[in-house]
Formats: sequence, structure tokens, C-alpha cells
Amino acid sequence: MMRNKKIFPRSAHLTAIVLVLTVSILSSCAAPQAPLAPAGSVLPQSPTTSAATQASQVKYSRSFTSSFDTVITLIAYADNQAAFDRWADLAESEFQKLHQLFDIYHEYPGINNLMTINKMAGKGPIPVDTRILDLIEIYLDNDHLAPGKVNPTLGLVLRIWHDHREAAESGQATVPNLTDLQAAAEHIDPATLRIDRQAATLELTDPLVQLDVGAVAKGYATEMVAQLLQDQGLTSGIISAGGSNVRLIGKPADPSRETWAIGIQNPFASMLIPEGQSVDVILANDTSVVTSGDYQRYYLVDGVVYHHLIDPDTLMPANYQRAVTIVTPDSGLADYLSTAVFLLPYEEGRKLVESLPDCEALWIFQDGSMQATAGLVALLKDKAQGNAKEMAEALAK
Repeated sequence: MMRNKKIFPRSAHLTAIVLVLTVSILSSCAAPQAPLAPAGSVLPQSPTTSAATQASQVKYSRSFTSSFDTVITLIAYADNQAAFDRWADLAESEFQKLHQLFDIYHEYPGINNLMTINKMAGKGPIPVDTRILDLIEIYLDNDHLAPGKVNPTLGLVLRIWHDHREAAESGQATVPNLTDLQAAAEHIDPATLRIDRQAATLELTDPLVQLDVGAVAKGYATEMVAQLLQDQGLTSGIISAGGSNVRLIGKPADPSRETWAIGIQNPFASMLIPEGQSVDVILANDTSVVTSGDYQRYYLVDGVVYHHLIDPDTLMPANYQRAVTIVTPDSGLADYLSTAVFLLPYEEGRKLVESLPDCEALWIFQDGSMQATAGLVALLKDKAQGNAKEMAEALAK
């Protein structure tokens, strides 16, 4: 299995968070807690759990907002509240640790994290947690899939866009100066990264290079937590990291249900119309569902949307499609691919997806039309029929 990947903690306010995926558990199993919230991805089910044991389990849920500036929800079937609480405490603690490691805006006592590394650029090797090295190597090992598109050294450019989004929240919405972006782009270079696995160090040889792992960190963290929970005995559940990263663990522990049901967010629908948020539903187990879209973090200038998915070639937000959903077992890889495919023209992105094993995708375009790979169509409840824009307009009437 490949090393996982990213989403780094953003400083955006939680009130601005847009959940990309809505998860529905098709289960009549009673639960002594609130209904299922938006969720995450799918992991393999342990073959040691019998049908009888699963039938006796109860569905529990907990959400927390202490990591990655988003709502993270764990839904799991457990024998009792105490067993679920143990998993939930472990998940929250692990997400917090990973959040701190990948944070580029804050430092923490006793930790050399991404902010530390950026501050020490050009000053020699920095001892780091090996999970930072694992995350960086996801970028490097997969760069051949979409050369240069998903780049951990894009930080200086992304910081400019981040600052403009922050200013827009205060009513000062402007587009970055292209000259400033081009100057920052002079310091986009993965070759300046030096990893020493034996010494567990990372070095940025260019003092102006800045790391930003926001394209992969949340997916990587979700995968790591999912694997940890499985090791601790969880066989049926979902992790939702902000709704855009969904990790499915096993199958629903309800004998009457065979699959989880994951709603795909309609990028044209108002978040105030919950029933209009899904364009289709993925019926699947043991996999990850990750979406990248232009409606997650953005601001407007003269009616034009400027979102957070920046193309390293143009230094501007990509506009090939409105959203891309990737379905593949590993959440880290799914996060990487959702960004890469979003930044590629449809034909190139589809060719990439179809070249990979156990990988499916759905595209939603600016006109509301949709395309999906054959393998994903087989998992979709409505087979990607219809037009997302027309669906949203009909519900708004």
C-alpha cells in the first residue's frame, strides 16, 4: 500500500466550511446518538467479524473540530458505548497530532512541523517525524502521473492566494498581481527538497522555498487514522474529514444493508437546500471517496470566482471543471488524484484515471453535465444521469 497524503490545516473560519460529500448510511439499525453526519472514506472489513456479531452491534457517532480546521466525524458500529468512545478518542487524538505536524501557520512545543521547516529553509537539515517524510514522498513518488501539477513546494504562490482570500473576508477582494505570483513561482522546485530517511531529516536548500501540503495532508491523515482504528478492532464505520474526504471501513454492520451510500455534492446547489446537495449516490464499501471542487474555498471579485485549486502552470485557479470525485482504496492517493485530475483537462484526466488500477472518477462541468468512468457508473445509484445545474435550478424554484 502506498504512503498516504494530505490536507494541511487552514486558518479559514469553520463557518466558511462547505461540506462536499453527504454520507447516508442505509441502515435501520437503532443508534443511541444523533443521525449520521457528512463522512469520509472506505477501508477493508476484517474477515474475523461474524454476521452474528455485526448484527448485535449498534451505530454510534461523534464529531470534533479540533483538527484541519474542519468538522471530522467518526461513525462506527460497536458492541457498546465504551468501545466506540475508545475508538473516537483515539481518532481525535491522532488527527490532532497529524494536524500539528502538517500545520504551516502555527508551531507547537517539542515539534518540528511544516511551519518550522519553512522557517528554517536554507539553514540545513531539520529532524522531523517520519510521517512528514511519508507525506512529502507521496508527492514525489506520484509526480509522474501529472508532472508538476501537485507540488509540495508551491507554498509561496499558495500563500499569496491565501492572503487574498483572507482579505476578501474583510471586504477587500482583489486578485493577486501576476508579477508577484511569477516572482513566487521562481521558488517552486521539488529538487530543493532533500530527504534523509536514515537520519529522519528534511532540508529545503532554497531559503525562499515554502512547503504547502494542503493538497494531500487531510487524505493522508484520514488514511492513517482509518488504519489505526482497524488495527484496534473497528470493522464497520466511516471517517468523514470535512465531507470532502470519506473513508469507508468495511460494510454496514446491518444484515439488511450491503453497502454504504455516499452522496456526491451538487456544486450548483445552495447549502441551504439539503435535499438538493447530491447529484448522485455512490454505493460502495472498503474504499475512499474524495472530491476536489471550485466551491469549497473561494472568493469573488467582480462576480468572478477565484478558488483555492491553483494550477502551477498558470498560477491561477483551474477552470476545466467544477468538481472531480475520485474513488480508490487509499485516501491519501485519492486526495492526491482528486487535485491532479481537477487541474487537468477532462480528456487528460480521464486517461490518467483509466490508466490506474482500482481507480474511478466522476466529473461535473461548468454547464452541469457529468461524466463518469465505467467502473464508477456501476456504483452510482442514478448512473450519473441528468444535469447538476438543472437539478439545482429545479429545487430552487
